Amino acid sequence: MEHSDECHGFRRSFAVYLCQAAHLPFTFEPRKNSLLAALPDEQLQRWLPHFEPTTLSLGQVLSEPGAAWSDVYFPTTAIVSLLYVTENGASAEIAVVGNEGIVGISLFMGGSSTLSRAVVQSAGHCVRLAARHVMDEFNNAGPVLHLFLRYTQALITQMSQTAVCNRHHSLDQQLCRWLLLSLDRLEGDELVMTQELMANMLGVRREGVTEAARRLQQDGLIRYLRGHISVLDRRGLEKRTCECYAVVKKEYDRLLPRSKAV
Repeated sequence: MEHSDECHGFRRSFAVYLCQAAHLPFTFEPRKNSLLAALPDEQLQRWLPHFEPTTLSLGQVLSEPGAAWSDVYFPTTAIVSLLYVTENGASAEIAVVGNEGIVGISLFMGGSSTLSRAVVQSAGHCVRLAARHVMDEFNNAGPVLHLFLRYTQALITQMSQTAVCNRHHSLDQQLCRWLLLSLDRLEGDELVMTQELMANMLGVRREGVTEAARRLQQDGLIRYLRGHISVLDRRGLEKRTCECYAVVKKEYDRLLPRSKAV
């Protein structure tokens, strides 16, 4: 086990060396993830040799329904969607995870696997950590346990509110909520997203998303061109959406006060 830990540390150090030699910026910044940033420095230092900086590509599947988690992911610049997939292959997003959270909560909730699929919604970077290191700290009933359980409560709120929103609110409102939640997990005001992927996330037909995006663009709230969505008027989006976005944001802020994303 010690040999394996040394290998992980060597790979991370060698990656840093290669980037420095090529004069490229190295994106290994674990504190860009709000959960990791909220941990005591002593805890973060214990995990540091085991972190694996990873680049996630758009549409990459991190986990399929029923699969056990061998690693967890702390996004720093990437966004991951949790989707429920029906027997006939249809899907709908139940939650989104970005730099405020962790992908793989079923690991420490006792289930080891989940019925949802984890798909990269926005390409970027993350920190991967082997499951055993997470469980070692979680079972110590220290700061990791308390912080991760608070995050899980916030994530459950997002899932619950998404279900209500999809049932009772218009597609325009759902799209605004989805855009705002995604923006809160990015550093800029632009998303790279095809209409087909947006339709899969929202569980609606592509034509519906096309029409909803057209209305938002006509009203000067967004600009959509060739898979790039630029938000022009965030305040306008907040006024256009339903109460679901504010409910979720308030709960994240209450439970994770140091989190910069919703």
